[in-house]
Amino acid sequence: MGQMILVTGGARSGKSTFAERYAAHCAAQRNTSVAYIATSQVYDEEMRRRVRLHRSRRPADWTTYEAPYEAAAAIREAGARHGVVLFDCITMFLSNDILRYSEEEQQADAFAGRVLSRIDELICAAQAADGTTVFVTNEVGTGIVPENRLARLYRDMAGLANQRLAAHADKVYLVTCGLAVDIQKLAEDI
Repeated sequence: MGQMILVTGGARSGKSTFAERYAAHCAAQRNTSVAYIATSQVYDEEMRRRVRLHRSRRPADWTTYEAPYEAAAAIREAGARHGVVLFDCITMFLSNDILRYSEEEQQADAFAGRVLSRIDELICAAQAADGTTVFVTNEVGTGIVPENRLARLYRDMAGLANQRLAAHADKVYLVTCGLAVDIQKLAEDI
């Protein structure tokens, strides 16, 4: 069974940088390679800059899999070839996935179940791998309640997905101000 690591934090908290260092460290310890699963889609210049920044930080020997939709298949493929898989990021994957559904489908009672089943697919793929899968996600629920329905849906689905991932993760790190804290060590088990 593969090891799962969850790295969460707010926007620009340093979570991707920490996850990249964590993946590189794991790979060096095990003398294995790293696969990077990219879930973003480039729609504008700002996103192009973000993608360039992430690419510039990655070592040239890391293999990139672009998987905005079929991420579980990418994890299975990458996990079969590499000892460490870095998945960046869950919330971008969720955004892509949620927007595939009509507004009517998004409002259906079963919608949260659909989203969580997609997250379960990712968890199963990571657990089936022999190595380590590092998931990066955003903590989006600590701000104000969004003013529109789609943003509230996204926030809620991200929160549910993060809870599901954390429940299955071997380690969970919260990154803020560029500093990572192992929050499982601090968690109360009631």
